[in-house]
Amino acid sequence: QVQLAESGGGSVQSGGSLKLSCAASGDFSSTFSAGRFCMGWFRQTPGKEGERVATIDSDSTSTYSESVKGRFTISRDDAKHTIFLQMNDLKPEDTAIYYCAADPFRGRCVKASFDPWGQGTQVTVSS
Repeated sequence: QVQLAESGGGSVQSGGSLKLSCAASGDFSSTFSAGRFCMGWFRQTPGKEGERVATIDSDSTSTYSESVKGRFTISRDDAKHTIFLQMNDLKPEDTAIYYCAADPFRGRCVKASFDPWGQGTQVTVSS
């Protein structure tokens, strides 16, 4: 079983930067490539639909939502079973709870079924 834990959220002013981390832990013996699997970042704001922010395949191929493309960068450190989300030029509309999720049994995210999920970390951007 794989568990995820996010960190790095906080409050910043518009135009600022934050870097989120998501560490995976648990038993990787039965997962895709012993821990090198599809992972992604999602965000949720009250009253709005959840948004898939960015995903990263096992080969580090990444995808981004149009709303963050060019400002956010997803990366991974497989030695530490950790992914990151570098968020630059933050805007008030980026305010949300950010969740990390994974599909431990796929390397490609295109047809991923994301489970498990982390507990979420709050990002607040003030104008």
